[in-house]
Amino acid sequence: MITRMSQLFVRTLREDPADAEVPSHRWLVRAGYIRRVAPGIYSWLPLGLRVYHKVEQIVREEMDAIGAQEVRFPGLLPREPYEASNRWTEYGDNLFRLVDRKGADMLLGPTHEEMFTLMVKDLCNSYKDLPLFLYQIQIKYRDEARPRAGLLRGREFVMKDSYSFDMDQAGLDASYQAHRGAYIKIFDRLGFDYVIVNAHSGAMGGSASEEFLAIASNGEDTFVVSPGGFAANVEAVQRRPAAEQDPTDVPAAKVHDTPDSPTIDTLVAQANALFPREDRPWQAHDTLKNVVFKVTHPDGRTEALAVGLPGDREVDVKRLESAVSPAVAEPFTDEDFQARPKLVKGYMGPLALGLGQLADGQTPPPDAVRYLVDPAVVPGTRWLTGADEFGKHVADLVVGRDFTPDGYLDVAEIRDGDLAPDGSGPLSLARGIEMGHIFQLGTKYAEALGLKVLDANGKLQTVTMGSYGIGVSRAVAAVAEGTCDEKGLCWPRAVAPYDVEVMSAGKGDQIADTAERIAAELAERGVCVLLDDRKASPGVKFADAELLGMPTSVVVGRLLADGKVEIRDRKSGSARQVLVGDAVAEVLAEIGR
Repeated sequence: MITRMSQLFVRTLREDPADAEVPSHRWLVRAGYIRRVAPGIYSWLPLGLRVYHKVEQIVREEMDAIGAQEVRFPGLLPREPYEASNRWTEYGDNLFRLVDRKGADMLLGPTHEEMFTLMVKDLCNSYKDLPLFLYQIQIKYRDEARPRAGLLRGREFVMKDSYSFDMDQAGLDASYQAHRGAYIKIFDRLGFDYVIVNAHSGAMGGSASEEFLAIASNGEDTFVVSPGGFAANVEAVQRRPAAEQDPTDVPAAKVHDTPDSPTIDTLVAQANALFPREDRPWQAHDTLKNVVFKVTHPDGRTEALAVGLPGDREVDVKRLESAVSPAVAEPFTDEDFQARPKLVKGYMGPLALGLGQLADGQTPPPDAVRYLVDPAVVPGTRWLTGADEFGKHVADLVVGRDFTPDGYLDVAEIRDGDLAPDGSGPLSLARGIEMGHIFQLGTKYAEALGLKVLDANGKLQTVTMGSYGIGVSRAVAAVAEGTCDEKGLCWPRAVAPYDVEVMSAGKGDQIADTAERIAAELAERGVCVLLDDRKASPGVKFADAELLGMPTSVVVGRLLADGKVEIRDRKSGSARQVLVGDAVAEVLAEIGR
C-alpha cells in the first residue's frame, strides 16, 4: 500500500504547542498525529490513528493468546451498579455525571468493574463456567482536575481493561500470572524500556498489585529499586519502623523560648546554642515537624489530619493521596488555622493534636485533629518540637511518656539511599509513566454485586476476581516519549505508521519516476509505504521525515546521477548509499521481509 504525502491529511508545525509540557506531547502535535479539542481531550489524525491501531492490535493479540475473550460495554452507564459498589460516591469529582431526560442519574464510565461483574453474574452460575477471562478496549472518562502532558493525562482516553473470574485464591494466582506474562509480552513488543514494580491498590482494593512503568525522566510516577531486586512505586513503599528506645535517661520535657526560628535549620541552630543536648548536638532529624491537612471524603465529610514526621523530611503529596484515597487531602489554609486557634502555625506540637488525649467514650470536639506519625516516631524516642505557643518549642518530648499519637502513617518522602524495606540494600529513585496496572481484587466487587456460583458441592460461593488495565492511547505517547529525540518522533518498527518513507528529493521526472517505482515495488511486497511526492524542497522533506519518525527512509535525489539512492535509519541516524537496482532488496532485508 502506498500513501502519498501530497494527499495525506497532515499538517506539520514548526513551533511547539503552547501547552506542551513533555516531548511526546510536543512531537505528536507538531508531526500532525493528534490535535487538541479541549483540555485533556484530543482528536486522532490519520498518522496517529495508524500508530494507535498497531498498539491496540498488539494488546489484542496477546490477550487472545491467554484465552481472554473480548466484549464491549457502553460508555454511558446507569448509576445503580456504581451505587452498589459505593464508587458513585468514592470517585467524587473525577466522575462525569449527567441526568437523562427522564431524570435518571447516569455517568460516563471511568472503568468497568461493575459491568463485568454483573455480566458474569447474569450468564454464569456454575464452577464449570470458570475460570473466565474477559476484556474490552474502550474509551474511558475521568474528569481530571489537572489534565496535562497530552495523551498521558487526559479526561478521555482508551484503556484495555480485563477481568479474571475464579473460584478460589489459587485460581486467582494462576490468572494473575497469566495476565502478568501477557503484559510482559505486550510491553516487550511495544519497544520501550519498562520496569515492573509493587504498587498500592488504593481505592481498587484487593491484595497483590503491580504496575508496569515506562522509564521516562519526566514521568509523573516515582519508583524505587534496590541492588537486591526490590522495586516499588513510592506510594507502595512501607518503611520499617525505627527501633523503640529506652527513655529512662532522657531529661524531663522543657519549654524554651525560640524566637526567630521559622525554619528547621534556624531552630536547630538556636537549640544547640541555648539548650544543647548532653550526648551530641541537636540535628534536623531530632525535630518533630507537624503538618496539618484538610481531608475531604467522597460523601463531603471533612476532617483535620496532622502528620508528624522528622524535620529533615517532607510529606510526599502523592504518598499521602494514595494513603487517604478515595478521600482528598489539601494543606491547611490560613482560614483553616484561624478556625482552630489552638493550632499555632509554625509552633504546633503533639500536645495540641490527636484524639487519644480524650477520655474513653468522649466525643471529639469539632476542632479535634487526628494525629498520625511517621514510623520513625516510635515509643521512647525524644524530640524537639512545637510547644503550641508562638516563639516557643519544647525539648526532650518523649513518645509514650509525654504524648501518644493516634497511629502511624508512612507518607514521608523517599530518598536515594534509604534502605529497602526487605533489607535488599539502598534504594535508588527513578521516574516513569504508568502503562499497566494489575490487581488481585479478591471478592470486593463480587460481594457488592452478589456474584456467586454453585461450587462442586452445590453450594453458592462468591467468585474471586482480578483486574488488569493497560492504557492503550497512553501507550502511543509512552512509546513516543521513550524513543523521540531532538529532531522529532522515532517509532519502533512494530508501531510505526509506515514501514518505509520514500522521498522524491529533487527536480526532474527521472527522480520522481524512480521514487514511484521503488515505492510501488515495496508495496507489491506487502510493505506499507509513505511516498513524499510533494512539490517541496529537499530540506523541507528531510525535516518532515525526521519529525514524522518512520524507521527507514529511502532518498531518491542527486545521487541518482551516479545510479544510487540513499537509505537512512531514523534511530541511529546512519545513512548508506546503494545501487538503485538493489534498493528494494536492501530495504526488505532491513525491515525483515
